Amino acid sequence: MRELFAVLSCLAIVSGTGAAVACDLCAIYRATEAKTTKPGFSAGVYEQYTRFGTLRDGGKKVDNEADQFLDSSITQLLLGYRFNERIGVQVNVPYIHRSFKRPEGGAIDEGTVSGIGDVALVGTARVYQRLREESTFLWIALGGVKFPTGSTDRLREETNEMEPAPGEPESGIHGHDLTLGSGSYDFIVGTDAYWRWKRLFATAGVHYSIRTEGDFDYRFANDLIYSVKPGVYLWLSDEGTLGLQLAVTGEAKGKDKFRGQEAADTGITSLFLGPEASLTWHENLSAELAADFPVVENNTSLQIVPDYRLRGAVNWRF
Repeated sequence: MRELFAVLSCLAIVSGTGAAVACDLCAIYRATEAKTTKPGFSAGVYEQYTRFGTLRDGGKKVDNEADQFLDSSITQLLLGYRFNERIGVQVNVPYIHRSFKRPEGGAIDEGTVSGIGDVALVGTARVYQRLREESTFLWIALGGVKFPTGSTDRLREETNEMEPAPGEPESGIHGHDLTLGSGSYDFIVGTDAYWRWKRLFATAGVHYSIRTEGDFDYRFANDLIYSVKPGVYLWLSDEGTLGLQLAVTGEAKGKDKFRGQEAADTGITSLFLGPEASLTWHENLSAELAADFPVVENNTSLQIVPDYRLRGAVNWRF
């Protein structure tokens, strides 16, 4: 029973939660199918809040004279179905809310944008598993598609951007940061792994987003997201688990393209570090709470970058 419940207790892997807002908008949460082997439906909610309040130019911190900021909240509705112990599918429906302050046209522009983002459909397959009394290993492959369901009205700003007048601060927040959708069909591939030995465990994942050209001839760059999360079970029983992990998450994203030309202020390489707590109860309930703090932020040109990121999720299997 103990080795089976270790499979049930593998909680959550986040795919696509990068420092750049372009990656932030297409973040995909997937409650790992390792939680259970029985067929059936599941439903949940995932919340990711990111505070952007630091300006960096070419990776170097610069003064934020206009007190620019961007607060981004992504609330995702998760609907999943497991066909058997190896194959599952999940639909992610995001609702995005962003508030911002930036210099624009010689004045201060403050406002909010909100609405449905780009819906994603992700399928998973457990390609290998090894279950022992004191140890467990799972290897999972995934693939999916992101649909152009989110509004791209803010991308229209890319068509009429102007350089600030001499002496005016430059904005680090643009249309590609505020848009709710990309207007493109994008593809997701990746792999996840879970390992346990007694009370020690770890999760890891590598996910790659393949972008196509969307509205207004804008193409977000392909994006690589990875994570390594070693941890320990503080409580491990037949009824449930309580785990604590050190989450190391990173991203490598190139420059977007607009009308065939590279957008200078869109590339980034980042690394986050922070605690992540997870809870499971029987085969039904799982939850997580995490905080991420940037330790590496190497961006191209002038961008507003995260100060911190908070994540939480609740998932229920019927």
